[in-house]
Amino acid sequence: MKYVDCILPLGVEGLLTYSVPEGMEQRVCPFVRLLVPLGKSKTYTALAVRIHDEEPKGVEVKAVIDALDEKPVLLPSQYDIWKWMAEYYICPVGDIYRAAMPAGLKQEDGYRAKTETWIRFTKSYQGAKEQAIAREMVRRAAKQSQVLSVFADLIGENEGVTKEELMNTAHATSAVVKALIDRGILETYEVPVGRLGTGGGCHMERIKPLSEAQTKAYDEVNAAGATPVLLQGVTGSGKTEIYIHLIRDAVKAGKQVLYILPEIALTVQIMQRLQCVFGDEMGIYHSKYSDAERVEIWQKQLSDNPYKIILGARSAVLLPFTDLGLIIIDEEHDPSFKQQDPAPRYHARSVAMMLAKKHGAKVVLGTATPSMESFNNALSGKFRLVQLTERYRGLQLPKIEIVNTADMQRRKMMYGPFSPRLVNAMKSAISDGKQVILFLNRRGFAPIVECRDCGWVPKCENCDVSLTMHKTTGQLTCHYCGYTYTIPKKCPSCFCTDVRDHGYGTEKVEEKLMELFPEVKVARMDLDTTRTKNAHARIIADFSAGKTNVLIGTQMVSKGLDFGNVSVVGIVNADSILNTPDFRAYERGFQMLSQVSGRAGRKEGQGLVILQTKQPDVPVIGQVVRNDYRTFYKTQCEERQMFKYPPFHRLIYVYLRHAKDPVVETAGIEMAGRMRQVFGSRVLGPDRPSVARVKSMNIRKIVLKLEPGIDLPRVRLCLRQIRQIIMQDKRYASLQVYYDVDPQ
Repeated sequence: MKYVDCILPLGVEGLLTYSVPEGMEQRVCPFVRLLVPLGKSKTYTALAVRIHDEEPKGVEVKAVIDALDEKPVLLPSQYDIWKWMAEYYICPVGDIYRAAMPAGLKQEDGYRAKTETWIRFTKSYQGAKEQAIAREMVRRAAKQSQVLSVFADLIGENEGVTKEELMNTAHATSAVVKALIDRGILETYEVPVGRLGTGGGCHMERIKPLSEAQTKAYDEVNAAGATPVLLQGVTGSGKTEIYIHLIRDAVKAGKQVLYILPEIALTVQIMQRLQCVFGDEMGIYHSKYSDAERVEIWQKQLSDNPYKIILGARSAVLLPFTDLGLIIIDEEHDPSFKQQDPAPRYHARSVAMMLAKKHGAKVVLGTATPSMESFNNALSGKFRLVQLTERYRGLQLPKIEIVNTADMQRRKMMYGPFSPRLVNAMKSAISDGKQVILFLNRRGFAPIVECRDCGWVPKCENCDVSLTMHKTTGQLTCHYCGYTYTIPKKCPSCFCTDVRDHGYGTEKVEEKLMELFPEVKVARMDLDTTRTKNAHARIIADFSAGKTNVLIGTQMVSKGLDFGNVSVVGIVNADSILNTPDFRAYERGFQMLSQVSGRAGRKEGQGLVILQTKQPDVPVIGQVVRNDYRTFYKTQCEERQMFKYPPFHRLIYVYLRHAKDPVVETAGIEMAGRMRQVFGSRVLGPDRPSVARVKSMNIRKIVLKLEPGIDLPRVRLCLRQIRQIIMQDKRYASLQVYYDVDPQ
């Protein structure tokens, strides 16, 4: 009897073993999908990993129901990455299977090939003599006779034509075609067609020559050999053009390229630039694509003719690659590369590094504002540092002016969220035919609604947060669980009608701007306006074409977008970024403010950035104005060394969740106590996080700080064992315990 060890798309540790029925042995091989039973009635699409003869002892072994594939759907090198991820991020390999595979490959009948309806003669009318009889049969039906004549001309020596082509060429309706089918002369059949679009041919001659500074950087990247390269170039320095030359080299050498970006919006512009050169050599992979499209890309990557270049967001690192030669991680500093919920909580940058090591590929990390970890690696020699210190064609970096909004509000000079200086700068830019970007990292209309009489503030029923007002939908919404509440006309507590909103979101900024400039065309780019597949592309295309004058956005507008006509960038409220309870707050603030400032003046003239803040004396604001990354890095290093934070110490956050607060409190104290027995003073907590209840689950957080040189495999083993001991207690049967390794 043969047995197979399988991964199921569930958060359970280890592999499950099933028996292989007689007659199925030839169809079951490593990395094919199997339909298997679990429990009394459930079935799952499992992934076969190992076939063997060792019968499990002391357990009932169920049989495989069916094998779903003729060929493997996973490469051995991919499974090695999965195992590394499961070990490093302290999570079951089933979580990685669930995250990596498109949903259509995790269901028995989840994927159906897209088909097209074709028309052909039935078996009774395939000969010339029979077709002449058919023409005689429909001679008196003029429209049917015409369609049959056109059909005979179209097929020639072929079997059939598409129904659409026949109807268009014959100028016929579907009723006429159906009449011929009902007569038994014609019949329909389905032909599979791919959902993947084509980008045209490859045109390497369209690659632009590099400037002197770009050529120097390109040569330094090539000289680094197998050492990962940190390409630090100021905004607008032309890093993308260097990437294109590196991609060309890899493609000419017959290698595959993975180009990952943190934001789906960014893929739109980069896709256009790459498709212009590489055509249908390039595939695109991210969550806005339909599941069927993602399945087809996965299958193409396993075929004999895979894409040479994959452009995508975080999840693209989990695709199959047979001969990877180059990985480009653009905007490498961005926290979006870290998966949060659900598991696995992996960092795409770290997975890409392991992927490169597995394939012997070159890695290039590009950014204007490196993460502390990457810059530390560059200074310590783990990465090669290559710098571009000037903008392309010698353009100046934008001038940044600070406006003290606390002073402006005291003197009652603000118009809503806008200072007089920002209003004048926008007015001047628009009158000169230029464009404006306004940045506010808060979506919705207003973050808080309050009764002026009794102080009532609407809260989420499931989470420890106030509800955000969304005026366009007429609802108050929780941004954690999606709970909604209709905007009240009067206070439900005291029945007062004076219920007001406080603060600003992108919706409210848009409304105030349209009051100021009623004739100006305004677009908004945030999560609420970009939920559909092509929304990013439409907003960006309209702004690039000059159809809109002002673009208002959240962090989406700060990430590498290239607009040539933007002369003014307004940072509406810099304090909302800097005043978060996180040790990375200043790092995120410096990166985001520098990046959004870099959208101004990218093609001609010096751009202008108006940075509005109530704290103009905070050091990080001055460092952004001077574009002084080195000083920023030095000051942050001093603090982080003192308080044992990355890049000098590793962090692992332990989260405990339970529906009952006393249970999670007790479990947190017990788990922290067991951790202290092993790790001592490296353990902090348990504490209530800033949002201590999400989706009706109460949360506790324990922090583990690990110094360099500690035995990390042993740390992970101890953490698994401690979790196992805690979960054996009947009081904690429904407790959730998970780890966030290298949290962002």
